[in-house]
Amino acid sequence: MATKSAYRRLTKEYMEIQKNPPPFIIAKPLETNILEWHYVIRGPPDTPYEGGEYYGRLTFPSEYPFKPPAIRMTTPSGRFQPDTRLCLTMSDFHPSLWNPSWSVPTILNGLLSFMTTDETTTGSIKTTDAEKRVYAARSHKVNLKNAKFRGKDLITKKSGEGWRLL
Repeated sequence: MATKSAYRRLTKEYMEIQKNPPPFIIAKPLETNILEWHYVIRGPPDTPYEGGEYYGRLTFPSEYPFKPPAIRMTTPSGRFQPDTRLCLTMSDFHPSLWNPSWSVPTILNGLLSFMTTDETTTGSIKTTDAEKRVYAARSHKVNLKNAKFRGKDLITKKSGEGWRLL
C-alpha cells in the first residue's frame, strides 16, 4: 500500500505524463494499485529497435520517491532478458544512487537510453542488430499474447480498427 507521499507523487507524475508524454514512451499505473505502472517503449528511428513495441512494468516501493522502483521489460527485445529485474542506476539494484527528484519519465527515458547502448548489466543480453530487428518485427504479436498487455486497465484497448496503444 502506498504512503500518502508516494500516492501524491505518483498521481502528480501520472497527470504530468498525460499532459507531456515523453517521446517513444507510454506509461500508466494500474487503476487498482498506483505502485504498479505498465509502460510501452516504441523503438526509436535509426535504431535496431525501430518499429518495435516493448512492454514492461515499474514496481514502486511504498516509500517512493525516497526509494527506487524495480524495472522489468517483458517483451523480448534482444537487449534484456524478458521479465527479469534490470540493474540500472535508477532501479532498486542501486538504492544508494537513487535521486528522489527522478520521476517516471526520467526512469523510462533512462531505460530507453540504456536500451540503445551495448553496456552490460544484470538482466541484459548480447545479440546482433539483425537479431534485435527480428525481435522488433515480432514484438507486437508477442505483446498481444500477454494477457496483462491486453488488460482493460493497462495500456492497450481494442478499438474498431484493432489493438491500439493508449
